[in-house]
Amino acid sequence: MDSNIFDLIEKANKTTLNKHGNLITLERAIFLSWWCDKGDCAFCYMSTQKNKIKDPSKARRNTHNIFAEAEMCKRLDWNIEFLSGGYESFTTQEIKQIATTIKDITGDGVWLNTGITDELSEYGDEITGITGAVEVANPKIHEKVCPSKKLEDISNMLDVAHNLGFKKAITIILGLGETLSDIDYIIDYIKDHKIDRVIFYSLNPHKETIYANSSQPASLYYAQVVAQVRLAFPDIEIICGTWIDNLANIGILILSGANGITKFPLFKMFGTKYGKRVEEEVKWAGRELKGTFTDKEKLGPQHSEVSPDLDKFIKRYVKESLKNKY
Repeated sequence: MDSNIFDLIEKANKTTLNKHGNLITLERAIFLSWWCDKGDCAFCYMSTQKNKIKDPSKARRNTHNIFAEAEMCKRLDWNIEFLSGGYESFTTQEIKQIATTIKDITGDGVWLNTGITDELSEYGDEITGITGAVEVANPKIHEKVCPSKKLEDISNMLDVAHNLGFKKAITIILGLGETLSDIDYIIDYIKDHKIDRVIFYSLNPHKETIYANSSQPASLYYAQVVAQVRLAFPDIEIICGTWIDNLANIGILILSGANGITKFPLFKMFGTKYGKRVEEEVKWAGRELKGTFTDKEKLGPQHSEVSPDLDKFIKRYVKESLKNKY
């Protein structure tokens, strides 16, 4: 461990407060489908499902359910991190339509993380930005771990997105075999492709994958990666994902440069000791939280304020959030 890691974190914290203020967002990825035509990323839950799904169309989520989730995010003041779906699960036109409806519900354009596409010009102002799933902080490991998601294709898509006026994001999972020296690669990638937002996740070792018995990355390792990226790019937006069994990471990741936190089961954790813990972590990092994990008033009525088509899904989300699950 770098003996100056705490100095690094202190500098990163000052830089974040100077450039971004003290607001921390709660981010929620909205999934469109559990099917992925590629289905061969070594760490991914979808890779364990591909052979089990006989009819990919049945793995698509009901769009009313997707819109109800967006309405709940709006009520709770959660940001939609992006729309996420496996390859070939929805057509470009369908994704455009879903994004347009979500923008109507929330008032904000949507980020996409729906795979490599050469059809970006089909999208308009319903889309804020495009996410490239770079996933690994080392290009050699990327080839092994994500054989069907070629880095060159991801990079080309991000460059096209830039030319079309979209913002650009990348996702990086830590704990896949990269080392601290690979931070230089991330920094170069951000610079080369004018990235506006980086989303870090810690490995979640899924059963049936080669990482099933791997450990999640150490909190101070994760923090050092984030701090170095923050100091290299003071203006960039950094979102950090951590799992329900690793909530203690939140405070240190915020101090290292995170603007938002993600990767939580929102409705399961809402109002529970885990939801309270998220809010406490943010508070003790000296930040203000946008959105709530505990305010039951904000859940609102058990029917949609957007369309009666969403009523049964809204009711389910509100009820799920009010249950004491733990």
